[in-house]
Amino acid sequence: MRAMWVLLLVAMLTGIAAGKEALPLATDEAVEKRLVSISEEMRCLVCQNESLSGSRAALAQDLRQEIREMIKAGKSDQEIMDFMVSRYGDFVRYRPPMKPTTWLLWLGPFVLLAIAIAALAAYLRRRSRRLDADTPGMLTAEEQARAASLLQPGTGTPGDGARS
Repeated sequence: MRAMWVLLLVAMLTGIAAGKEALPLATDEAVEKRLVSISEEMRCLVCQNESLSGSRAALAQDLRQEIREMIKAGKSDQEIMDFMVSRYGDFVRYRPPMKPTTWLLWLGPFVLLAIAIAALAAYLRRRSRRLDADTPGMLTAEEQARAASLLQPGTGTPGDGARS
């Protein structure tokens, strides 16, 4: 039992020793605030579902460092965004602008929804017509008289399947 406690303690200390060194705090708080606000508007090119600000991918760290250097060089937020878009395309933005090259991105979901609704309506219309064709219509007067006579107890002929 004692050996197990010693082994557990060694395992815990090994985990502590293998920890990474903490990143240094920001030297300029204003630069870091601008970096966060800009990088939250950009998509991580590796993760794709995460902002550049929140991603821990190596490429995201490199891009944040590049943005930090551009901020220190005096570039405006728009200049930084334009640089990133020119380098990586509109995909790098979480909210790409509405222009002919991004129309499919903006309108695609609505087009697919309209196609799905039209296909469903066509299917239901065809199904309704098929059911109407398969379902017999109203009975003729002769058929109604025959059905009534078969339903009357004691009427009907033995060969007709009526009970007497």
